[in-house]
Amino acid sequence: MKKYVKIAGVVTLYNPSDEDINNINTYINDIEELYVIDNTEGKSNESRIPKNKKIKYYFKNDNMGVASAINIAAEKAIKDGYDWLLTMDQDTKVNDGVIKKLKTDILTKDMDKVGIITPWHNTKLLDKKPNSKIDYPHDVMTSGNILNLKIWKEINGFKDWLFIDGIDIEYCLNLRKNGYKIMRDNTVFIDHNLGNIFYKQFLGKPRLCTNHTAIRRYYMARNYRYIFDMYKDYDYEFCLKLTKYKKDIIKILLYEKNSFKKILGIYKGIIDYKKGIKGKFGGNL
Repeated sequence: MKKYVKIAGVVTLYNPSDEDINNINTYINDIEELYVIDNTEGKSNESRIPKNKKIKYYFKNDNMGVASAINIAAEKAIKDGYDWLLTMDQDTKVNDGVIKKLKTDILTKDMDKVGIITPWHNTKLLDKKPNSKIDYPHDVMTSGNILNLKIWKEINGFKDWLFIDGIDIEYCLNLRKNGYKIMRDNTVFIDHNLGNIFYKQFLGKPRLCTNHTAIRRYYMARNYRYIFDMYKDYDYEFCLKLTKYKKDIIKILLYEKNSFKKILGIYKGIIDYKKGIKGKFGGNL
């Protein structure tokens, strides 16, 4: 058995706040190398990045999306001799001991069929943490995961043309369809900021309002339909739920600001899906 496992990491930046930048310090000491892919347009953030010889900074001067950024880092990690890649969103913090525990899992458990190992994600969502120390969820958010790069390569990585929303769902479905698993260690957790979500009481129950922006609504409406086309024969009921927006539209109209733009984003996403348009949105909302 190996005594040690080396892990590289990637974080994708886009107009990061000071807090986003500082989040790097919560995990940099527990990995061997960090690829910072900066998708900010017009201005480099290199001077704001922590001074650390582990960090390799790449300024793209273009918002190429999260999927492309992770794929770029994965290729670099493989070239640099790594088998595992930690994927981080800029707004995610890693608590002490999390990566060390996941490294121990990699060393002590059978990982041949594990495409992702992840901790519990502590978010504003009301999801209940399982009682079991280890479980195998259907899908997980991209941030805070450690990818098996051998399997990443085998299933051809993330779909660049999805750009942002749905890349995690598609990747997890791709893993599972090809016989691989997602392993979650519930004894450790990360704090993942999911933006401006909130809850409203309706008929005595809290109703989640994700409060996504209009452009995010566009990508979700468009990309989830592509995911349905790709995986409906594998996981029909799950994929069908992704394309249902009636309840979301009602909550947007009742509780969220900029509701017209958000509904327009959904409409344009559906139209562009029907036209076969992929990649970065080139219009205005």
